[in-house]
Amino acid sequence: MHTPIISGSGLWTPEHIITNEELVESFNAYAATVSGLAPSSVEFVEKASGIQRRYVVDKQGVLDPGRMKPRIEERPDQEWSIQCDISCAAAREALEQARCPADQVDGIVVGCSNLQRAYPAVAVEVQKALGCRGWAYDMNVACSSATFAMCNAVQAVQTGFARRVLVINPEITSAHLNFRDRDSHFIFGDACTGLLIEALEGSAAAVPWQILGCRLATQFSNNIRNNFGFLNRCDEEHANDPDKLFRQNGRAVFKEVVPLVASHLQSHFEELGISSVRRFWLHQANRHMNDFIAKRVLGREATLEEAPVILNEFANTSSAGSVIAYHRHRDDMEVGDTGVLCSFGAGYSVGSVVVRRLR
Repeated sequence: MHTPIISGSGLWTPEHIITNEELVESFNAYAATVSGLAPSSVEFVEKASGIQRRYVVDKQGVLDPGRMKPRIEERPDQEWSIQCDISCAAAREALEQARCPADQVDGIVVGCSNLQRAYPAVAVEVQKALGCRGWAYDMNVACSSATFAMCNAVQAVQTGFARRVLVINPEITSAHLNFRDRDSHFIFGDACTGLLIEALEGSAAAVPWQILGCRLATQFSNNIRNNFGFLNRCDEEHANDPDKLFRQNGRAVFKEVVPLVASHLQSHFEELGISSVRRFWLHQANRHMNDFIAKRVLGREATLEEAPVILNEFANTSSAGSVIAYHRHRDDMEVGDTGVLCSFGAGYSVGSVVVRRLR
């Protein structure tokens, strides 16, 4: 069995930023035209979530009260798709950090909450655009797509099925968000992350992170749901209903997911014989959820050093969130320090990947 490591990570963000003030102004302009719809406020958004701003692929369309969704032009088949473009940007940074040429990559897994088409797979398109060999496929486990994809990559590397696997998470979540829903109009932002997972033996990585173990779990729930799909066109009466966008029962999610994730992490650490974890790179959906999860695991309040927050800047970027936290908050860790990337979301799904800095 080979020793799997994370040898490089990459991050792509759009150039456009929407602040809470701008988003609330747009929502309230719309709310003023709808009977019974209460206005939003910056105080409400920040108290409910901890989010202060977000990156988006298109700002003008989102803030237009008559549109309230990004304007993303469809590209001809002969051009690289938008998800391919942003995937390549994040992947190239990861490859550069790992000191690995693209033609030495054996596999690609593109995991995200929303893929822009059914087929051909975005991952296969990325494989072509980067010039990688081997195989590629897409997967979707909503906000846990990154950790589930990492687990698949780890197993491929451990068994020798692949030497190097790129895990990429192109999340254009502004396109699935209902900006006319007061309870969720502020939640999401856009970003793309990339990780190179490879065998330690022969790796050129300057700072390898050994993957000590992965753990995945799912439990069915309707509390986070998006009914958009190819069958919608077969029922014209309901094809444009609001449930074809993101929706959730936030209170139920909080109540049920926090103990689920905390228990998952505790049992994973016990299974690996780990008694000390320096860094929790948690899914960046809600500041309060992360605080409660870390407190349950640690038995006390976590510091920002122990459980760093990036959602104040990025908002919820679905599966990319925990990877952004890892990408941004790892350089201060010492050789031998242990951390965990953890995701949780629709499904319910929970994924954890425990890593240790080797040098």
